[in-house]
Amino acid sequence: MKLRDLLSKCEYSVLNGNVDIEIKDVIYDSRKITYGCAFVALKGYNADGHKFITDAVYKGATALVVEDDVEVSGNVAVIKVNNTRETLAKMSVEYFKSPAKELTTVAVTGTKGKTTTVAMIRSILETAGIKTGTIGTLGIIIDNQIYKTNNTTPESYEIQQAMRRMVDEGCKAMVIEASSLGLKWHRTDGIEFDYGIFTNFSNDHIGDSEHKDLEEYLNCKSKLFKQCKVGIINKDDAAFEEILKDHTCTVETYGYAKDADLVAHTDNLLAKPGFIGVHFNTTGSEELSVDVAIPGRFSVYNALAAIAVCRHFDISKDDIIKGLFNVKVKGRVEVVPVPGNYTLLIDYAHNAVSMENVLTTLKEYKPKRLITMFGAGGNRPKDRRYEMGEVSGRLSDLSIITEDNSRYEDVMDIIKDIKEGIDKTKGKYIIIPNRVDAIRYCIENSLDGDIIVLAGKGHEDYQEIRGVKYHMDEREIIADILNDNENDENPN
Repeated sequence: MKLRDLLSKCEYSVLNGNVDIEIKDVIYDSRKITYGCAFVALKGYNADGHKFITDAVYKGATALVVEDDVEVSGNVAVIKVNNTRETLAKMSVEYFKSPAKELTTVAVTGTKGKTTTVAMIRSILETAGIKTGTIGTLGIIIDNQIYKTNNTTPESYEIQQAMRRMVDEGCKAMVIEASSLGLKWHRTDGIEFDYGIFTNFSNDHIGDSEHKDLEEYLNCKSKLFKQCKVGIINKDDAAFEEILKDHTCTVETYGYAKDADLVAHTDNLLAKPGFIGVHFNTTGSEELSVDVAIPGRFSVYNALAAIAVCRHFDISKDDIIKGLFNVKVKGRVEVVPVPGNYTLLIDYAHNAVSMENVLTTLKEYKPKRLITMFGAGGNRPKDRRYEMGEVSGRLSDLSIITEDNSRYEDVMDIIKDIKEGIDKTKGKYIIIPNRVDAIRYCIENSLDGDIIVLAGKGHEDYQEIRGVKYHMDEREIIADILNDNENDENPN
């Protein structure tokens, strides 16, 4: 493809060479440079692609897209733009021939509920026979194939590449988690989504490498409603009006509020050992009676969002009901089958907000004991650890403090910070630094009627220690422990 065509939607100036050269690929990672490619120099929190210009030329890049003035020798095309991230997105759209135009596209933003809402939408659409690809925390999912990604919302090139693959494999719809950082860093630029969904807004992702304050965090989320045709918004959320500031889309609403377009009511909890969920009814734009095998009121909100968007597709009410009844979300209050008369859950809750939501919800099911096993990530704000400790101490009957992704910190230092938070409460706790040992303790000390939450890892299948990711899937660990216990009870 000619460089001129790749840049057709961009404003730029030519510092060197010309734009009538053939480009074989668009690359933003200097480690992946191939001969004849265009290298786009991105500026990030930890690295600046402009530092790798010389290396890119040496490896065979024939065009450079930059924000800063650079000097290179030879006929390499040097293209200067105001924002290389925005330009990468637009170039990627052209390179992959605008795949979004061949799909019905849905983007979901919000502090909590993105992953679950995306899974619900996919479950409903696929129940109706509409093949749907998804992009998000769990990776890129097409059929039963999962392609792992580094971020909830990958770089724009990966998004466009994934959508082209979806089209080629027969998908008719695409649903993506649009994280605040994905929107901030222009990863979704170049796509006018058919539908944008807002789940909720709360304090999270504030820090040097994320957002400077809540105002920026909210503003980044609101960007979605300037690049979608229909915005579907949680009417009950306090940020409802702010999220729509300067929006350009048609607006539809959902919630418990009676003036919402889609209204939930008469919800009640459903629980038995190994199953935990919620029932509710809807009125307004869609009248349904729904059972969802994911617990809590927040599941009602996520299901409402899914219903609100799926009703725009050519599907039946029965498809919506079946899709929600059968939905499963890896690592989101995920029930793991166990032989005992208790319920074992895996959940991604890794901060105080998500942990409080999960534990408050589970307490409503009146378990004999609510047991929470958790740790905290290293090289992250310490406040999260204190807050998580305090939340678990206040809401759990027993907390088991263990390791999570300690990264470059000592596990015991992290546990000490968690303990400082939990000591502010009267909550009972024990410390088991090794996560496998902690899971074993949970299983072997369970009582009938307990609900046990293994919090923090969720969908993750690794443990990050000193920069190395070691394989660790809690489902496999649980299976091994149960197998060991069965063998102990029934020796040959």
